[in-house]
Amino acid sequence: MTNEKLAEIRNGFETAYIDGTFSSNLAYKPQFVSNNHKEGKKVLSSIEDELLACNQFQISVAFITMSGITPLLQTLRVLEKKNIHGEILTTNYLNFSEPKALEKLNRLKNITLKMYDVEAADEGFHTKGYIFKKEEIYRIIIGSSNITSAALTSNREWNTKLVSTEQGEMAQEIVAEFKELWKSRYALEFDEFYETYSEQYKTIKRQREIAKLDEITSIEKYRLKPNSMQIGFITNLRKILESGEKKALLISATGTGKTYASAFAMRELGFKRVLFLVHRGQLARQTKKSYEKVFAKSVSMGLAGAGYHEYDCDYVFATVQTLNRDEHLLEYASEEFDCIILDEAHHTSADTYQKVMNYFKPKLWLGMTATPDKRDDNIESKNIYEIFDYQIAYEIRLQQAMEENMLCPFHYFGISDISIINDKQIKTKNISERDFNHITGDERIRHIIEQANYYGYSGDRVKGLIFCSRLDESERLSEKFNHIMNPATGKLYRTIALNGNASEDERQEAFERLAMDEDKACDKIRPLDYIFSVEILNEGVDIVEVNQVIMLRPTQSPIVFIQQLGRGLRKAEGKEYVVILDFIGNYNNNFMIPIALSGDRSYNPDTIRKYVISGNSTIPGASTVHFDEIAKDKIFSSIDKIKGMKSIIKESYISLKNRLGRVPYLFDFYENGEIDPLVIIREYKTYQSFLEFVEKELYMGKVTEQELVTLEYLSKTILSGLRPYELEILKHFFNNEVIYVDQMKQEFQEAYGYEVDLMSFENAIEILQGKFVSKEDEYKKYCHIDIINYDEKRTLQRLNSFAERLQHMEFYKQINDIVEVGLRRYRDKYSIDQVENTPFVLYEKYSRRDVSLLMNCGKDLSSTMYGMKRIDDDVFIFVTYHKEEGSDDKNYVDGKPDYADAFEDNMIFRWDSQMGRGIDSSYVADVLTAPRKHLFVKKSDAEIYFYYMGQFNVIEIEPARKMDNNGKERDITKFQMKMHHAVREDLLRYLRSKIKKEKVKTG
Repeated sequence: MTNEKLAEIRNGFETAYIDGTFSSNLAYKPQFVSNNHKEGKKVLSSIEDELLACNQFQISVAFITMSGITPLLQTLRVLEKKNIHGEILTTNYLNFSEPKALEKLNRLKNITLKMYDVEAADEGFHTKGYIFKKEEIYRIIIGSSNITSAALTSNREWNTKLVSTEQGEMAQEIVAEFKELWKSRYALEFDEFYETYSEQYKTIKRQREIAKLDEITSIEKYRLKPNSMQIGFITNLRKILESGEKKALLISATGTGKTYASAFAMRELGFKRVLFLVHRGQLARQTKKSYEKVFAKSVSMGLAGAGYHEYDCDYVFATVQTLNRDEHLLEYASEEFDCIILDEAHHTSADTYQKVMNYFKPKLWLGMTATPDKRDDNIESKNIYEIFDYQIAYEIRLQQAMEENMLCPFHYFGISDISIINDKQIKTKNISERDFNHITGDERIRHIIEQANYYGYSGDRVKGLIFCSRLDESERLSEKFNHIMNPATGKLYRTIALNGNASEDERQEAFERLAMDEDKACDKIRPLDYIFSVEILNEGVDIVEVNQVIMLRPTQSPIVFIQQLGRGLRKAEGKEYVVILDFIGNYNNNFMIPIALSGDRSYNPDTIRKYVISGNSTIPGASTVHFDEIAKDKIFSSIDKIKGMKSIIKESYISLKNRLGRVPYLFDFYENGEIDPLVIIREYKTYQSFLEFVEKELYMGKVTEQELVTLEYLSKTILSGLRPYELEILKHFFNNEVIYVDQMKQEFQEAYGYEVDLMSFENAIEILQGKFVSKEDEYKKYCHIDIINYDEKRTLQRLNSFAERLQHMEFYKQINDIVEVGLRRYRDKYSIDQVENTPFVLYEKYSRRDVSLLMNCGKDLSSTMYGMKRIDDDVFIFVTYHKEEGSDDKNYVDGKPDYADAFEDNMIFRWDSQMGRGIDSSYVADVLTAPRKHLFVKKSDAEIYFYYMGQFNVIEIEPARKMDNNGKERDITKFQMKMHHAVREDLLRYLRSKIKKEKVKTG
């Protein structure tokens, strides 16, 4: 044990037990381990981190379930490949541990599993301990968490992580206790206990099920009651009706109970006569059953269409295809119904729906959809929000639904696909035989089956949906599956391909076969293991029993992804979770996967990258998200070269315009969580230019050339909201010709809680005079924006030219828009947690240009900020963690230092100076003598912004020599730095994750 490591451990104890403000290395610091996804904390993540870092592990828990080990399966497979040995001890206490989970663990070659027989030992056994050893250090998590889904992800669980050397008394006692239990005669090997325990478990499980049936429960307990979403919806709907509106829209994620919500609303609001329109007969029957559970026999219910003519019932359930025809439509008077409900309302722009809507005159039109932005056409006058008069009664998206435990938890695994063809090849109408064989070949099928079997499902048998990229692919794969043995059953797979040409009866039969239990099979109808499809299962399919969803196609849009994911998210008896397997190939749109999972529609590349790394810690509830290393690299590669951003921006704009019923501005994008305004400006320079692109002549010429130049300069300078000074000055100028600095200082103190930094304030004035540029030609362009003048009397005068331009409505609107976005971004991102009297926020992202602005450089110095930059008392180190490789004969890319810059742990960073900068150089002196030293790091050259890692101290330097690209040895200096703050684990994991350069073959 080195003295350095002992010092790290002592520092960790100092922080954990004596002084929380003392800085120490997270790897050596005892910690409280609990579940709180809003803070990026899950017990599961802590256990995964330790598993991936250890040389060996031991676990002792009372209970192990499939829902507990499923999210660990990807990590356990990595450990198996690395041959990291583990011992797991569980118990037969209460016969709670699931045999299926125990068998899954036992199959892993690197794990030895034992069961402690509490009945034979005649003693309780309720340990919950996870012991990880790396070299001579133990890290041990002890507390309340068993290996169950809720314990590892969502329950209130209290655990502590201990850090100890091998010689530490605490570690020695815990390890000795484990060994004693492990070697006890009551600790049985798998082959000794499994058969008996499995039979016992089945018997007790059957007894529990019988007991449930025999329970006498009051009707009151089983009376259906609305959930939180449904109560909120009914409350808002009542307000909409009271205000005299006749239309309303319910936007609700798949599986959150839209149908029941509408039924409760009809019951609570007292509607006597109701028509419920769907787009398929099967759905009409399903909906009628749901309504019968809510209303019992208090109203009469009937079907219209598909052979049914029950027109006179109080509540009628019909397909739009039926009611669209005059022989059915004219059975009713136009004012026959109090309320008409339109399911999958994003279809209501279609002529069939419009005919029905133009005929009837109910008191209320209620539309329901999970995908309001998915329309049948692009006719803006027919967007769904307009059809329902922009009256949104309630909106609940996937993330909120998960937070409120309304959905079945899912375990998502992004797995690298072995198919090597790309988007373009897959979409080709006449796909080549070679490419078709790639996506339907035996090797890929083996890969799919192996992953599907390994990651499993919840329940007694698989009930899966497999989404393919092509019709012929779905048919060929289904055909091949039916000749392959299912490893779980020892029988051939039973699958069908179900696509657009399937009749209503064929679809209904397929869904029934997928949902049915094995013991219900007969000669006439037998269960299905999988349904293969391309898109017909995306919506309006209610197979609640689905416990595995497999995606074998590129993600074309977050909307479709969530629709397909949503097929498995309905809760069902005996289904604890659903497994989602996404086979990620070499596709351009892989970046849309984390967008869909996170619900973040900003399309900010940094936000997307962060979710790929830390999404598992931040996803609400018991759900988990994992990507294997190759899948991560494919997504990172896709993020780095996002294509078609202009079309993504346009699509986001149209959706937002439809929702608002007017032209949206940048603040609308920000407030509605749509595409990041900075992304729009990066593509178009000004929002005016974007409006001219998308709205054409409606916005051309709306601003003058000088106004456009002013908008361009302010968009790239202050829109990001790095600090409030420039923004507040502009905001004051909207209504005042003169600003008195002393008065503004007072107002600023009241608004922001801190005093104006006069140096930064005066620099902000210069920025508003167009001086923040890097080149002379830029200054010539921007020096005439004519906004402000500053005199010796410490007053700011608004220039007449600017005052006149503010009279132009469109210019004023866009300037105000920039100010609103900037101030909101400042409050959300930069107004808190600034580090050690600097203008920087730990782990926020900054460009070199941003550093120039915040350090009051007066102009953009980013072109000179490579490697190291000294600015007065501050020195800035800029590091690209994974640098681009040069040509084969080059070791270094021009202007870049060594390739070895890296974190040794989350406190120590090693950095090499630029070539030719020896230990006695002024370059090194600049670093050493700066009172404040800052580190900025980005993952790769594809990223624009750097993470601010905080301040550091130089703890060691040494001279060295490196060979340059010309083969000449030159002086460099090697630095060892210690951060003032331990680097956050998820960020360190992201920076360290490797970027693999894959050679992609094409057909």
